[in-house]
Amino acid sequence: MGMDWYDMIARRNGGYRGRARCTIVGRSAEDVFEQRLVEMLPRFQSVLDAGCGHGEFTMKMSRHTGKIIGFDNSAEMIRISKSLLESSEIRNVEFVHATTKTAMPFQDGQFDLIYDRRGPTSILDHPRLLISGGTVIGIHTDVTAVRRRLSENGYIDIEIEEYNEAITYFPDTHEFALYLSDTPGNPDFTLPERKGELEAKIREHQIDGQLGIQEHKYIWRAMKP
Repeated sequence: MGMDWYDMIARRNGGYRGRARCTIVGRSAEDVFEQRLVEMLPRFQSVLDAGCGHGEFTMKMSRHTGKIIGFDNSAEMIRISKSLLESSEIRNVEFVHATTKTAMPFQDGQFDLIYDRRGPTSILDHPRLLISGGTVIGIHTDVTAVRRRLSENGYIDIEIEEYNEAITYFPDTHEFALYLSDTPGNPDFTLPERKGELEAKIREHQIDGQLGIQEHKYIWRAMKP
């Protein structure tokens, strides 16, 4: 999936955000991750937000720590994040256009914490960015890639927790189509030519007679030796 998709989402949705009306029932991994991060951040002074999107979450977390740099490989996302930052009173945040697929524009040992919320697991291939004893924490759906990268890059004290309790319910098929269309890599399921595919998705996601998607995510944490 190229950056064209993320740039398109940024322009269409005003950032890396969804448009669908929905209700989440149950303990969400996203909520747990945010709570954990808020509790951790005061102990760290130099933080990297890997895959920061349009920067709203980065700025929200900035009140709990010293300095946060957010990077994203979508130029349009970074354009929006810088615009939001300029209109705020926040002074401990910086946004950078960068990608994990090339040399990262940061110094060795620049950060004592890296967090990855909806960002690329490939950030784990850049342990040089962390100080010795630095922490990396993230949330993702692909635990196989996370385990492999943590192991290959020599991280220690690895903890991985699975969450599959929360269910996202949708009031109708249109909101469900919007949700699917805003999921990374998906086509626009609101288009008439996608009607057959959408109907198949609707049949797949019936939970107790309601239209819903059950969460299946992992929160992981590790340390650089």
